[in-house]
Amino acid sequence: MRLDELERIKRWHAAHRQEHPLEYQLWDGVLTAWLMGWVGCMPVVIMQTLWLLPACLVGIWTPGLYVRWRQRVHAAHRVRCDWIDLAD
Repeated sequence: MRLDELERIKRWHAAHRQEHPLEYQLWDGVLTAWLMGWVGCMPVVIMQTLWLLPACLVGIWTPGLYVRWRQRVHAAHRVRCDWIDLAD
């Protein structure tokens, strides 16, 4: 995902955190995993613990995976997702 997409979704969650507190916290968790993935890559390479690299990659891919999952369940009418139009 691009940074502008992440920012648009984060702004929506911040603006609607009173109506959707669980979604707000869940998106913060997704962004935390994303940031941990990016920050963890350099130490993994420097300390030559490459077996941890897949965990970093999963963290980096977490926002995209989460948004695609929400798009699928929204399209199947299992969960309503008001912010899904913000993701391209």
